[in-house]
Amino acid sequence: MTGNNINVCNSKRFILLLVFIGLFGISLFAQNQVLQNSVQPNKYNFSQFGNETWDFIRQPADWVGGDWLKLGLLGAGTFLIIETADQPVRDVVRRNQQYYNSLPIKIGNIWGDWYPTVIIAGGFALHGWLNDESPSKKIAFEIIQSGLYTEFVTQIIKHALGRARPYKELGPDSFKPFSFLGWDFTSMPAGHTTWAFSLSTVLSRNAKQDWVKVLAYLPAVLTFVARIYQDHHWTSDNFLGAALAYFFANWVVDQHEKKESIVEISPSFPLTVMIPLN
Repeated sequence: MTGNNINVCNSKRFILLLVFIGLFGISLFAQNQVLQNSVQPNKYNFSQFGNETWDFIRQPADWVGGDWLKLGLLGAGTFLIIETADQPVRDVVRRNQQYYNSLPIKIGNIWGDWYPTVIIAGGFALHGWLNDESPSKKIAFEIIQSGLYTEFVTQIIKHALGRARPYKELGPDSFKPFSFLGWDFTSMPAGHTTWAFSLSTVLSRNAKQDWVKVLAYLPAVLTFVARIYQDHHWTSDNFLGAALAYFFANWVVDQHEKKESIVEISPSFPLTVMIPLN
């Protein structure tokens, strides 16, 4: 075994430690924090964004045992998927590539790019500005806020881990931490999946009907599948990316949550989207 191969194998063994390092200073699960802005009305402006960003960064100081346990379970789950599922799943999908350019795969890739997040947030922001409706401003603010937090942390972890993408044919255990070898070694976590689940989670949390909450995740699931199917990411990359985005988006929405949900869609045809005033 060559020296490079030894380094690759050793890298895998401390992936959990690197995940902890990458997430240090970032909140996933803190539930006991007393919100600094909770007694102030939501203005959804740069000042509020700055204050909440500081809360977001400093929350590990307030974590309790259950929060650290959840973080440990996330790391352990990611490691388990690397060991047991990444290569077998890739082997299966590589044997059947007839749907490579199918519509669901294309939808998944589009939803996981950055511009649907910007377009949808812009639509809610415009609606809120034209009609002076705080609920629309809330949704737009949360979509952008969650997307930025998730992307920032994703990029830190990507470059810290230096995981080879599956198409490099180096196997699921190939990690070159802090090597900055280009995008071919930024596989974990999956960036498209983090954008997709960040957007879907915010939309789901702001929906009123249960079926809308579930439907909001459909395009994100397509993103998850597409990134594996087209060999851009391992299954564990997508698992970690989806988990990060889910918890970050929920943290963001929790900062502004009212007693009632925001978006309601009529159950009859034609479908009507209703955003009630505060």
